[in-house]
Amino acid sequence: MRTTPFYPRLRELNHSHMWGNWAGYLSATKYDLSSKHEYFGVRNAAGFFDTSPLNKYWIRGRDAERLCSYAFARDIRPVRPGRAQYTLWCDDAGFVMEDGVVFRTAGDEFLLTAAEPNLGYLRGLARAFDAEIVEATEDFASLAVQGPRSRDILAQLTPDVVDLPYFGFAETKVAGSQVLCSRTGFSGDLGFELFIPADQALPVLDAIIEAGTPHGLRPYGEEALNMTRIEAGLPLFGYEFTSSRYAFTHEERFTPDELGLGWTLRGLDDPTRPFIGREAILAERAGAEARWRTVGITMTWRDYYDLHASNGLLAIPDEVPVPWEVMIYDAEGSRIGYATSFMYSPILQRHVGIARVRPSHAEPGSEVFVEQTVNHEYVNVRALVTTLPFYNPPRKVAAR
Repeated sequence: MRTTPFYPRLRELNHSHMWGNWAGYLSATKYDLSSKHEYFGVRNAAGFFDTSPLNKYWIRGRDAERLCSYAFARDIRPVRPGRAQYTLWCDDAGFVMEDGVVFRTAGDEFLLTAAEPNLGYLRGLARAFDAEIVEATEDFASLAVQGPRSRDILAQLTPDVVDLPYFGFAETKVAGSQVLCSRTGFSGDLGFELFIPADQALPVLDAIIEAGTPHGLRPYGEEALNMTRIEAGLPLFGYEFTSSRYAFTHEERFTPDELGLGWTLRGLDDPTRPFIGREAILAERAGAEARWRTVGITMTWRDYYDLHASNGLLAIPDEVPVPWEVMIYDAEGSRIGYATSFMYSPILQRHVGIARVRPSHAEPGSEVFVEQTVNHEYVNVRALVTTLPFYNPPRKVAAR
């Protein structure tokens, strides 16, 4: 197992001694004995998360924009230097391979971050363009600083974060090191991400911890990360979807529309940008309705408590997301979908989930039934379909 450049400090901070495997790197599952404490740290103050295992690639050259326009489903052309955007890429059949964030650092240069390795795939595409793909994963340590006080903390170290727009970034200095700081993140709240030369990771982290301690800054691990991103309705690779390149069956492949990511395809009708999968996606939209719709589901606290009380049990909601799919049924007991992520939300005080249901049951307000296990039996509990996200504070995108 490899360790990230931040590991010497994070090891000291990890009181639980619980680590997981993220892309071959040690990644903290949680630092405290309860991930709920870390979650509330992010929601009420600020937290930092080590994102260094993300794969990072430079895309450079005269045809860098043309390559990105061909490879990625979301149009990169309107993005100016100093701005970033969430994107995804598809196979020829229009099924999603993966998603990531692409940062435009210059007219002919981009930095891409992705959860899975894509070096060989991108280099294969680049052969037809005057562009190169440069592996940069281990060149940078990356750190997410998220929460309502994140800007106040980082502003003590660099004034360049104060006026950063949502999905904007700047090259700046923190603790004497040149870093790239972006107003992005995976918490659904105000937040920033920093890309730091690997050999400068510890001095920058120490400076952030010192600046953040009076504000309640704390580290958080994968459990708290998962809680915040579910509330934000953000898809996670390996949960909401897997790459179509790894799929064995058609049921394991999903189109952008089926994943609720059709909004990334604005300009799909533009014939000047023939990205990979475009023709298949156009055919899907012109033909039969998609197999699935991605929605939110909410279960009221009363239904959950009544379920347990009627069976002689105490209801003990668990905020840690369940690590399996939860089946969803209609009123007649026919299975109509499944929740890819499901948890008890501490801030909303009800169970919420990101779900995939048949289009006929996807309208907000539709009544569905979520499978739960009580006294060793499967019991269906009423829930309502809703729009995503569940949690979306105005400060996430606000100018100040």
